[in-house]
Amino acid sequence: MEQTRQGATSTGWRWGPFTFRLPFLHSRLLWPEFLQGTLVATATGLALVPVLSGYFGMSFEQAVACVLLNSILIVSSLYVFGEPYAPGWTTAALPLALAYVISGYPDPDSRFQAMTALSLSYAALVFALGITGLGRRLMRWLPSTLKAGILLGAALSAFRRVLTDEDLVMAQPIATAVACAVCLVFLFSVPFRGLIERHRPLALLAALGLLPGFIAAAVIGPLVGEVQYEIQWGWLLPPVGDAIAKMSPFSIGWPPLEMYLAGIPLVLITYVIQFGDWVTGDAVIREAAPARPDDPVDINTSRSHLALSIRNALSALVTPFFTTQGSLWTGVHVIVVKRWKEGPRAVPDLHSGLISYYLMGLPFIYFMLPLLTALKPLLGIALSLTLVLTGFACAYIGMAIPRDASARGAAMLIGAALALLDPWLGLTVGVATCLLLVGFKPEPAQDAATPPARPTPLEGRQG
Repeated sequence: MEQTRQGATSTGWRWGPFTFRLPFLHSRLLWPEFLQGTLVATATGLALVPVLSGYFGMSFEQAVACVLLNSILIVSSLYVFGEPYAPGWTTAALPLALAYVISGYPDPDSRFQAMTALSLSYAALVFALGITGLGRRLMRWLPSTLKAGILLGAALSAFRRVLTDEDLVMAQPIATAVACAVCLVFLFSVPFRGLIERHRPLALLAALGLLPGFIAAAVIGPLVGEVQYEIQWGWLLPPVGDAIAKMSPFSIGWPPLEMYLAGIPLVLITYVIQFGDWVTGDAVIREAAPARPDDPVDINTSRSHLALSIRNALSALVTPFFTTQGSLWTGVHVIVVKRWKEGPRAVPDLHSGLISYYLMGLPFIYFMLPLLTALKPLLGIALSLTLVLTGFACAYIGMAIPRDASARGAAMLIGAALALLDPWLGLTVGVATCLLLVGFKPEPAQDAATPPARPTPLEGRQG
């Protein structure tokens, strides 16, 4: 490996187009980011546990092991591949994936096989589009109305999952409502934004994303009898082997061809959303870069495609859960880049800030039994909160894209079709709607140097 230097303090070992950065050697520990990540990453990452327990037949311990494996692959984006983004889920596509897999397949084995097929197909698509440069052409070809419809479909799927699933909101309605209300106000309220601009403590609190709402639920839940804590002491050794045996295609069998074919529309939809995440992440870095000439950041679209492809392929083999291997956790990315922009005394180099937020790549939180058991009764709330915020953010962005009334109506129809119908039928309805109602005019290419067409202050959104 060739050792390279990027910026004042950031070094690494080059391997192919990637840069390996060993925590503590090639990046410094920054305590403000580390402490925030300890709290926020725990609450958000474990939001998958109730899904894995309720729909995929895993025990609590096995679900924690699955999240542990998933988190290791996510963080590898930073220290194995050298990507300059805060990685996370492709959150806007998660509701669509859940709706497709849970409603389309009856048992845990077939659901994991479907997730494997989606992850492998997605990895192949991202690799092909990245290595050939066809990704930008695809995004130029897709009309804005179809992109808006995809986001609205994700929003409707998220709200539908929360409001119709009795194991989510109905199980803890008051605590969930309080958590959602707090986060929606902190992130999207116009009146509250004025208070944030005048009061720095409120701005710091709002920057914690999901955490204020989560803490409010943790306090309110016991008072209204919806949450009972049973904290256990000691350490948990997540049963990684048992978890892999329940979900890996090497154990449960490989998905049949029809699973790959059935998932193609969802794979294409997810790539459209993912490309928007890259545009957003690049724009945030480029806006701050003039303030940090001492720490040049290497933005490379082809490398990003390859890294994402490898992570999704590995995920398909050991911990298949589609859309959880994305490239951007928007809120964390914005928070760290803002601090990086303040100068070397705040954040010596961007990668140190990012890796510190992700606990220097050390997932010790998944071994701490007191923390896990304290969070266990709150995980359904965490999932509901993630879905509600994702739905609101997707609607917030999607409704801003159409330029006229016909396009807005068409986007809503496309969204409803994608949320309620099978992926192939929903995508067919979307294309037909664009052709018949607004036309299928290609959009100008949007690259990494172009500011995002959507707002970015989604501080609590992962992916």
